[in-house]
Amino acid sequence: MTSQAELANLLADCLVLWGVAGHFTAEHDGLRLEHRGDAYTIAPGPAPARWLLQTPARSAAGRGPRAVPSIVALLTALRAALGVPPGAPMRVGAGAGMLGR
Repeated sequence: MTSQAELANLLADCLVLWGVAGHFTAEHDGLRLEHRGDAYTIAPGPAPARWLLQTPARSAAGRGPRAVPSIVALLTALRAALGVPPGAPMRVGAGAGMLGR
């Protein structure tokens, strides 16, 4: 189980890595991210959803929060909602420079 403080620290670190300015505050039912005047909320979800992510776009459309099943899915959804482009895929293996050594 991830505590609210652990989740806030992880998300704050992700914002730094993504180059996104924002500030998290703890609320009684989750976390609130302020970014460029918009509010994003992250709250624990009922099983099987682990987290509920509400974005400004979903709120404006009258839609409820998006249910996500894991921390990885939460990070992916939040990154997309913030408009952060995906990073380069990681490749593991021997490259051409490693052959013949």
